[in-house]
Amino acid sequence: MSKLTLAQASTIIDQALAKGRELKFQPLTVAVLDLGGTLVALKRDDDSSLLRPEIATGKAWGALGMGFGGRELARRAAAQPQFIGALVDASAGRMVPGIGGVLIRTQGGELLGAVGISGDTADNDEICAVAGVEAAGLVADTGAPKTP
Repeated sequence: MSKLTLAQASTIIDQALAKGRELKFQPLTVAVLDLGGTLVALKRDDDSSLLRPEIATGKAWGALGMGFGGRELARRAAAQPQFIGALVDASAGRMVPGIGGVLIRTQGGELLGAVGISGDTADNDEICAVAGVEAAGLVADTGAPKTP
C-alpha cells in the first residue's frame, strides 16, 4: 500500500498555488489530507481570507470521506440536500460538499488522500487542485463522470 508523502503534498500545494497565481485567481488556500483524513500540509496565499483553511480542509475531507471527488459530491448535494445536510451534521461540520475537493490517486488508481482548495470560484479551485496533483506525478479524481 502506498502512502502520501510530505514531499508529494508539498509539490501539490506549491504547484496549485503557482497555477492560481499564473491564472491570476483570487488568493488560495490549499490543504492536503492523507488516506486517514489527517492534515499533511496546508498553505495559504497572502491575503487569503479567514475561513479558507477550514473550507479547503472540509472540501478535501468531504471527498475523502465519501470516496469520490467534490464534483460528484456537489452533484449529490444538489439532488439530495437533506441527505448531504445530515452527512455534514454527522461529520460535526468537517465536510464541505463542493467542487474543489479532489481525491489523490496513484497512476494505478490506489487512493492516497485528498486535496481541497478554497479562494476563487469552485471551478477555478478545482483547476488548481488538478494541476497540483498532476505536477506530483499523481492522478486527480475530481468526481467528474468518466468519458469513454
